[in-house]
Amino acid sequence: MSGTQIDDTMRDDSSRAVLLAEYEALKAEQTSRIVLRDRLMYAALAALAATLALVVQPTGRPYLLLLLPLVCVVLGWTYFVNDQKISAIGRYLRRHLAPSLVASTQCADQVLTWESVHRRDPLRRLDKSMQLVVDLLMFVVPALLSVVLYWTADDVRADLLVVSIAEALGTLGFAARVVVAADLSVRVQGTSRL
Repeated sequence: MSGTQIDDTMRDDSSRAVLLAEYEALKAEQTSRIVLRDRLMYAALAALAATLALVVQPTGRPYLLLLLPLVCVVLGWTYFVNDQKISAIGRYLRRHLAPSLVASTQCADQVLTWESVHRRDPLRRLDKSMQLVVDLLMFVVPALLSVVLYWTADDVRADLLVVSIAEALGTLGFAARVVVAADLSVRVQGTSRL
């Protein structure tokens, strides 16, 4: 074996090692983001329950309903951003890392196939549509409902009415962003949309 071949082999091995280390780091980040995203659902449920418990007290403090849109949008946005990063990591693995690994191993077989195969599930569009509905029910509907309930209360204050309108508009803007970002793509002519 000549010195050039040994150098090329060592460079290929180190390149593969870097790519595999990058893969492991990205999968670890993706996993931690998934855990955080899922916990945000529980936090939103707890916030909803706590707010409703305060509002239904006999003292009647309907202005407390205006806490819920803020909590829902903040938790929802954090959930959304984490979900976007989880998807971005998957896209990067499919589009960039997998082809680099294939090239570095000099094999015709694909690598990291799970990153694409699970997207070809025939029920994927239904699952993603249902997830969109759940996300909206979790973070948007309670926020908008609480604003509407405040508007129908007996003692609506002018300053809080302005706040509630701003919250409703912010919630609708958040909802629009979530709907626009929904990834409902499926397999197209033998390949998946990346």
